[in-house]
Amino acid sequence: MASSSSWTAVSFLPSSSSSSSFLGDFFAAGAGSSRGEVALPRRRISPLCGPLKYQPRRAPSSAPAERRRTAAPRRSSGAESQRPPRRSPAPRSPPRSREEVKRRHWREGEFPGVSEGSTAAAPRGTPIKNVKKKLEDREAAKAWVSTVTESLAERIQKKDWEGALEVFEMLRVQPFYSPKEGTYMKLLVLLGRSGQPAAAQKLFDTMVEEGLDPTAELYTALLSAYSRSNLLDEALSVLTTMKALPLCQPDVYTYSNLLKACADGGRFDLVDALASEMAERGITPNTVTQNVVLGGYGRAGRFEDMERVLAEMVESSVCPPDVWTMNIILGLLANAGRIELMERWYEKFRGIGIEPETRTFNILIGAYGRRGLYDKMTSVLEYMRKASFAWTTATYNNVIEAFAGAGDAKHMECAFEQMRAERMKADTKTFCCLIAGYSNSGLFHKVVAAVQLAERAEVPMTTAFFNAVLSACAKAGDLVEMERVFRRMKDARRSPDATTYTIMAEAYRGEGMTDRIYELEQELQSVTGVAPLVAL
Repeated sequence: MASSSSWTAVSFLPSSSSSSSFLGDFFAAGAGSSRGEVALPRRRISPLCGPLKYQPRRAPSSAPAERRRTAAPRRSSGAESQRPPRRSPAPRSPPRSREEVKRRHWREGEFPGVSEGSTAAAPRGTPIKNVKKKLEDREAAKAWVSTVTESLAERIQKKDWEGALEVFEMLRVQPFYSPKEGTYMKLLVLLGRSGQPAAAQKLFDTMVEEGLDPTAELYTALLSAYSRSNLLDEALSVLTTMKALPLCQPDVYTYSNLLKACADGGRFDLVDALASEMAERGITPNTVTQNVVLGGYGRAGRFEDMERVLAEMVESSVCPPDVWTMNIILGLLANAGRIELMERWYEKFRGIGIEPETRTFNILIGAYGRRGLYDKMTSVLEYMRKASFAWTTATYNNVIEAFAGAGDAKHMECAFEQMRAERMKADTKTFCCLIAGYSNSGLFHKVVAAVQLAERAEVPMTTAFFNAVLSACAKAGDLVEMERVFRRMKDARRSPDATTYTIMAEAYRGEGMTDRIYELEQELQSVTGVAPLVAL
């Protein structure tokens, strides 16, 4: 079935039979009085007289009170004189201390594992509740005794590059602190992934000024920072510096980062030149390097070159294809919309012994969902259940994205409710798809609810999240709210990208606000240095 209208929807909601049966069993087991049973009091035990038998109360008699008070006559017999004298109760032992009462749980010889000849019992461990309380107190105290080094590690983990640099500058001026290679490595990687190559170069220069000798790994991290920002000239300059230092020669990871930047930038002439240079230096490319080249060819639409490199990998014993290769090929073909070729390559990979993983099925689900092939998407989901592949957040995101693109808010909400029922944590992409789905369906009041739910769930509001909200405001024609979201985006330190300016420019163009379009073009040109978006 190729359209959403002719597709019979699969229910994503869990059946309520299990919950109702559970509640029925619970109330049937716990409410005995509902079946007419009488709850009897427990038997009391007296320390002197033994157990007391329970005697139910008798109904009040109609006889007069004097008759009831009359005692029955005692029978005299000879056996009464032969009874033994009544014993006086034994003297009570002195009361034991509270600790003794707590400590004694077993009689002598009854505790398992204790022999008769053992004199001292093993000391008891700390109670579990005390251990739990100590752990909770320790976790609560961490907020008060957090050191500066822990604060630095926390900001690096949260990918807050500005806060990490501020804390690092505080540490550098302390006389007791001497930064090591590992700290600089973590900061350089963080700055590279955050798109801050200038800050990475400044940090590298500071490290050299302080007398720390850079290594090949540190140079590779700096080169990767330039490569991620598509600054090929600076990255090649770092490579030239490395080749001139005897102790910092580039390795396969250095060339892999540079090859990825060249492939993503479409500089395939540099790809061939770097491959020849690797062969001259005796550096054998591994599977990761070949996967990088495959991804570059696929994103550029050069599928013939991609298949050529892939055929070489299949015949090679040094860098054979793996499941990452399979995922890269299938993902590239899925993004290009070549479903039939994707299915053929899937069968080829299975034929050479590469088993799919959860990410592989997620790629197939996303490809079928974007093309409206809901029957194939459902069959992949059912196969994952049968083969014991757990549905992940990415799995649900692909399903939600498929219904959001078609404007099917009903089934999109069903998939999201099923995701929450299975206690799967929603991420930023989940809410981006929900906002886009409600916007495509014209349910703009639910867009506000989705944004509020994302705030309560403390979902990271990235640039893509703000772009989704801006697009919804533009479709609703609410330019005032769109500008307010844009200001909030800047206050949250989220850098607008080309998609952000394009969404706002199209919204202003629809209202004929050419002056606002000119302001956006000037702002974009000053921030990124790219050409204007639209001609006035």
